[in-house]
Amino acid sequence: MIKKKIKIAFVLPSLGAGGAERIISFVAQNLNTEIFDPTLVVIGFKSQNDYNTGSISVVYLNKPRVLFSFFKLLSYFKNEKPNIAFSSIVHLNTLIAILSIGFPKIKFVAREASVLTELGKHEASSILKIQKLIITFLYKFLNVIVCQSIDMANDLIQNFNVSKDKIVLINNPITNFSEFKTKKKSDNEPIKFISVARLSKEKGIERIINILAQLKFPYNYTLIGDGNEKEYLFKLMKEKGVFKSVNYIPFTTKVDMYLAESDLFLQGSYVDGFPNAVLESCMVGTPVIAIQAPGGISEIIEDGINGFIVENIDEFILCLNKLNKDYMFKPDTVRSIVVDRFNKNKIILKYETLFLELMSSNEN
Repeated sequence: MIKKKIKIAFVLPSLGAGGAERIISFVAQNLNTEIFDPTLVVIGFKSQNDYNTGSISVVYLNKPRVLFSFFKLLSYFKNEKPNIAFSSIVHLNTLIAILSIGFPKIKFVAREASVLTELGKHEASSILKIQKLIITFLYKFLNVIVCQSIDMANDLIQNFNVSKDKIVLINNPITNFSEFKTKKKSDNEPIKFISVARLSKEKGIERIINILAQLKFPYNYTLIGDGNEKEYLFKLMKEKGVFKSVNYIPFTTKVDMYLAESDLFLQGSYVDGFPNAVLESCMVGTPVIAIQAPGGISEIIEDGINGFIVENIDEFILCLNKLNKDYMFKPDTVRSIVVDRFNKNKIILKYETLFLELMSSNEN
């Protein structure tokens, strides 16, 4: 029997726009408050907050970088004594792993956000290339590592010597949506494409631009996101002659509205953890065309039902040509696949079960 609420500190670098930030804050806000007492512990500043955190307690450490937060986190754990500390994103996870050595009574859980080995192939400054040995060593001190996809779990087991017993597979949940597609593609208007992604190399927006440049039919393309590849991608769009058909939006709180207004979501990532934008697109009823890549894409898309997974750019172009002529998808069917698998109640229950099992292991 639980005598008092389980205190959980959800530690994040910031509450700025990002998939990990949104998912973790969503989980924290949706736990059963009769059992759990969650707090968001944010390394950064309140001014960086892009999300509504509701009534949940938020502590800002006001540090510009994770590296500078060591002593503040040390003080927080010492004073607040949470039962569980939950972090996400690899550089924060390694710091939390170091801190875990000094707090044996706290259960430390890290949520991995990508397939690290594959990420390192597309990101020159990747922490994987610099600190693979450090990650391998420090992750041993964590109690549990939450993986969003099977590929992510296998990568940690095979390439970072993480014990299979420490890994728990929990996919990302569907967050709340207010917009849903109610009708199929219009035959009287150009087909509407959309991509939502951080503009960084591993997200493969360059591949999408090269695909669009080879299409022979009219289209409109909405690109939502920002990042260090922005200037290069804008230059490429102009060189390829696709810029005139692009609607660029760096950030919006109405992503679901833009997804619902689109006909197809285009996914070009070289690697992903569990692509939230793909999940969200299906949720509003907009199917996804994606290039096969390590991550959770194959756990979301069923060919011909809520999208297609293709092997290369040539197959991608062929697929778009066919769908422009014969759009086969039904919004309700596209939506039903992900609702059944990734609904909020199902995913939150998995987190609650994990936390309760961790506390039960403390008592034994």
